[in-house]
Amino acid sequence: MDAPLLALTRRRTPGGPPPENAAAENMRQLTQLRWMAVAGQTLTILLVHFALGVKLPLFQMLSVALVLGAANFAARITLPHHRVRSSEVMAALLLDMGALTLQLYFSGGATNPFTSLYLLQVALGAILLPSAGIAVLVAATGLSYALLTVSYVPLALPQGLIADAADLFAIGRWIGFVLVAVLLVLFVTRISRNLHAHDVRVADLRQHAAEEDGIVRMGLFASGAAHELGTPLGTLSVILADWRRMPVIAADAELLADVEAMQNEVQRCKAIVSDILHSAGQPRGEAMQSQAAGPFLDAVAEAWQASYAQVPLDYTPGAAGDAVIAADDALRQAVWNLLDNAAEASPVGIRLRANIEDKMFRIAVSDWGEGFSPDALAKVGKLYQSTKGAGHGVGLFLATNVARRLGGRLEARNRAMAGAEVRILLPLAQSEEKA
Repeated sequence: MDAPLLALTRRRTPGGPPPENAAAENMRQLTQLRWMAVAGQTLTILLVHFALGVKLPLFQMLSVALVLGAANFAARITLPHHRVRSSEVMAALLLDMGALTLQLYFSGGATNPFTSLYLLQVALGAILLPSAGIAVLVAATGLSYALLTVSYVPLALPQGLIADAADLFAIGRWIGFVLVAVLLVLFVTRISRNLHAHDVRVADLRQHAAEEDGIVRMGLFASGAAHELGTPLGTLSVILADWRRMPVIAADAELLADVEAMQNEVQRCKAIVSDILHSAGQPRGEAMQSQAAGPFLDAVAEAWQASYAQVPLDYTPGAAGDAVIAADDALRQAVWNLLDNAAEASPVGIRLRANIEDKMFRIAVSDWGEGFSPDALAKVGKLYQSTKGAGHGVGLFLATNVARRLGGRLEARNRAMAGAEVRILLPLAQSEEKA
């Protein structure tokens, strides 16, 4: 019998930690940028002090770089263990700006050509922070720059460099401009990619939520319909039993066979209704379990062929080998739906195959019909997307969601010769290599 639609709403709680948020990835980018700042500051300080002979307070300036490095180590340890908030991103930017202010304070203040690096901090804040955070960062940057114009440690240039001071500062300003431009391009490109990936994930979650809502609505409708169908099916069962005892029908072998066939179909309908009502009261997820794929698929093929004896089914029992998969009634119904669709498109016969492909268990249903149109192929698995008219297309939609819930996927293609093939690919719970 067909498995109830409500079985498709059972879900397993996904294992592992929740997906990382965009702020965490942005924080990683900031830590990478800070490593570049630590290396650049250290190299510049040593070069200016020893190569150019400009005496700098090495202890103080190298200590600032050391503090930045320690902050990066702390961030690397704590980042994987909590959800990053925008306030932490703002604190990281303020820390970087404070370190830059101290380095400029010990090396000429506002006269230092590398004051343009403040623009990098402001630009990053504008990308990563909400409006209130941007305002705080801009205010802190403006205040720091203003303080550096009145309070700083002047650069003591050697006698030989005094004549070339103007050229040195011009070169410094050029280096600072290029550095800001390069870092902005690198960082903004990465952040934009992170934000785009976050937007794509949110859109995907919304799409999944809409599909789950459609499944729930169909399940509720199926449950209500099952309640309503109970009475007429019971009435039909009683009438058919009375007919079977009528002398006229009992004496006619052909009529008696028809009545028996109708009774069998009514009993099948009643069993389906009972399954729907039973499923509506089951706790979600309790039917999921690891099963040997061979016997599972053999049972599905045998039951389907018994109900559709007029459609030849090309299937070899035991084709699934020793594979073990996570399966439930919903997967059985999904395979049954694919067989139904194939039989409708190709009454002359269909094919069911199973094998292991790229460490995934593949269930493929093929037919010799007209195949999918390009538009239908692009929308396979979407709710109510079908060439059969309004209200159709539910089978592939449900099969897609079953495969996704079990950690796999559904694929569809047109075959080279004729017809179409729809495949469900599921992760292996266990497999054994054949000798």
